[in-house]
Amino acid sequence: MTGAEVKAMKTEEIAEELGRLRTRLFELRNKSVSEKIEDTSQFGKIRRDIARLLTEQTARAAG
Repeated sequence: MTGAEVKAMKTEEIAEELGRLRTRLFELRNKSVSEKIEDTSQFGKIRRDIARLLTEQTARAAG
């Protein structure tokens, strides 16, 4: 997900995507405890996407 994609999203879509990504991150963490994860770079990618969404959400609330 790029910054331009995030800016094009509606406020409701950002909130929905945040929930989906947070759930995905939680599932990955749980999976990492019980079994080996092949692509560990997913943790960083999901966290960066969450940060992008939160940044845009905060910018909209302030502006």
